[in-house]
Amino acid sequence: MTLKIGIIGAGGMANYHVPGFRAAGAEVIALCDVNPAAARQAATKHNIGRVFTDVADMLKSLPELDAVSVIVPNKFHAPLVLQALAAGRHVFCEKPPALNAKQMAAMLAAAKKAKRRLMFNFNNRARPESYAMMDYIGSGAVGPINTCQAKWIRRAGIPGFGGWFTTKALSGGGPLIDLLHMLDLGLFFMGYPAPAHILARTYDTHITNQAFKGPWGIPDVARGTTDVEAAAHGFITFQSGQAMSFQVSWAEMNQREEVSVAFQGTKAGGLVRRLFGVDGIDATAQDACELYTLEHGRMVNRNIVVPADETMGRVRSATNFVRALEGSEPPLNTPEQALALMKIIDGAYQSAATGKPVAL
Repeated sequence: MTLKIGIIGAGGMANYHVPGFRAAGAEVIALCDVNPAAARQAATKHNIGRVFTDVADMLKSLPELDAVSVIVPNKFHAPLVLQALAAGRHVFCEKPPALNAKQMAAMLAAAKKAKRRLMFNFNNRARPESYAMMDYIGSGAVGPINTCQAKWIRRAGIPGFGGWFTTKALSGGGPLIDLLHMLDLGLFFMGYPAPAHILARTYDTHITNQAFKGPWGIPDVARGTTDVEAAAHGFITFQSGQAMSFQVSWAEMNQREEVSVAFQGTKAGGLVRRLFGVDGIDATAQDACELYTLEHGRMVNRNIVVPADETMGRVRSATNFVRALEGSEPPLNTPEQALALMKIIDGAYQSAATGKPVAL
């Protein structure tokens, strides 16, 4: 049976969801957005036959719809996911899962009640580098991972001023919740251990400085709100004895944008990293996928060669969702993991606000 999927939201991530679903053999039969013009434009671009402006109407009008993907501002993730699950549809949702752990817990409960699959676009798990690294971790070549460093830092990457990204009520926060990918990937490599404590600090330096705006052309909103952090740094301990540090920023005095996870296992260490170019992805961007180990008493560095993927796993992640529904691949993520991640993010913001460690 061919799975039929509907898209909620006409945003740019449809450029990855749609081809990813189709690559797995699914049909994308509808697109819904509250903006009629945006909905029609996106549906035409992606050759999607049905257009809606109301989610309830789409779910009711298309009983053959098996699943939906949610591509909207963060505030609306939880309400739309809960609506789709209540209507008996599987859901693939953009990151972050929700504004906070309370919302994510409700989504997890709803998925269990509906007996439907709920997954999130933690696309960096689907990068070729991550698949390769997990092969080594799964084989036992790395051994238990003691420590990990997760980093997504930008020198100038504020996504506009006064828009939904910089409005806490709509986004849930700044780069900590927006660029959570490396935090998630590090946890994924470590086996998603149960967190124990977190100590974090956030900084709003540069958050209103136009010189630190990102290059994506997102328009500013003159009378809008900018009340989120520009950077967050923290340290997490786990009940297993493992530990992780993280650095996340939209705007900091860094050399260049870096997206990376490094870890130290008992048998080998590893690194997955992208150093972005001056305008995002260009000829100066550099990728690394490496293992560091000891062989015959000698230090050995392994360069792991993988295919290039400039989508950073976004298409492959959507493909995995369909294959997970069909049972041909295990899901790359679970709602239980998403809940653990949101508890860590909540704890980081609480620690930054109080100046004290937070028990998780």
